Formats: sequence, structure tokens, C-alpha cells
Amino acid sequence: MKKLLMIFSLLAATTLLGGCGYNTLQSQDEQVKSTWAEVLNQYQRRADLVPNLVNTVKGYAQHEESVLTEVTNARAKVGQVNISNDSYNNADQLKQFAAAQGQLSSALSRLLVVSENYPQLKADGLFQTLMAQLEGTENRITVARNRYIQAVQDYNTTVRSFPSNLTAKFTGAQVKPSFTVEDEKAISKAPTVDFGK
Repeated sequence: MKKLLMIFSLLAATTLLGGCGYNTLQSQDEQVKSTWAEVLNQYQRRADLVPNLVNTVKGYAQHEESVLTEVTNARAKVGQVNISNDSYNNADQLKQFAAAQGQLSSALSRLLVVSENYPQLKADGLFQTLMAQLEGTENRITVARNRYIQAVQDYNTTVRSFPSNLTAKFTGAQVKPSFTVEDEKAISKAPTVDFGK
């Protein structure tokens, strides 16, 4: 009888621990980490394209110095924001990062408008290649951000749902801030690239 009670207790404990949500929380936390790393990767890819783009435009549009300076400064601000693979847990750091990325997106949009005034620039092969890479990168950023936002939503739902919320409280797991920007619609839209007719 004692052996049967011990087996039943062990079985009950295993069932309770299996349903507590701990493994789900760990799995979803890892998903948030990996999707955040992809967001950072895509933003870095864009930041790496900016100097080449500015230098190409500079050769054709020298009197557009203010726009070129604005893009360069915005890119520099992106580099100054201290962001790491675990910054997704800090809402203030996410806001700073989003603001810097928003400024760069805005400056790049103005650069694209300026480039429309220079048909020779639009015909330049290097410029066309850089613009195609930028457009592709903007699309990748949108996809990466959407995946990250979904991963955070899944994690936060688990942290708030019963019975995993009890496990979350016991282990110290907390709701994670999502990555949002001031002008989400403008930021998530890839720039329009028109190479002329």
C-alpha cells in the first residue's frame, strides 16, 4: 500500500510539474531572445548600408549637404544607443532604440526624395544596387520585428495565463515590453524605390 501511494504521489507530482508551464516559459523566452537577435541583425544590416548610400549620393548631389548630414547623424545616433541581446527586457532601452531607428528611417526617406531630383544618380548602377539592398533590408526588418512582437505576445500570454502564471511568479518571470515606435506605420513601411522611367 505504501509503495502504491508513493507511485501515485510521484505520478501526481510529475503531472503537476509537467502542466506548470515552466518548460513553455523557457521555450518562449528563448524564442523571444532569438527573434530579438534577428531584429538587431537586420537593423545592423541597414546601418551598414547607409555610409555607402550617402557616399554614392554625395557624388551627384553635393549641394544637398543638409540631407546627407542628417542621414549621417541619424546613423551615428543608432550606433550610440547601447543595445544588446538582452535589452528587450528593458522598456526604456527599447524606446531609445526605436527612436534612433525612427530618426534613421525618416532621414533615409528624405534622402530618397532628394535622389528623385537627380536622374543621373538614379541611373547609377551602384545606387540602384544599394537601393535594392535597402528595400530588401527594410522588408527583412519588418518581418523580423513582426516575428519578435509575436514571440513577445506568446510569452506574455503564457506569463499571464493560469496555471503558468503561478510558475512565472515563482521563477520571477515577468511580462516583456514589446518593441513599438512612435510612428509605427511610417517606420514599418519599406521605402519606395523608383529607378525612373
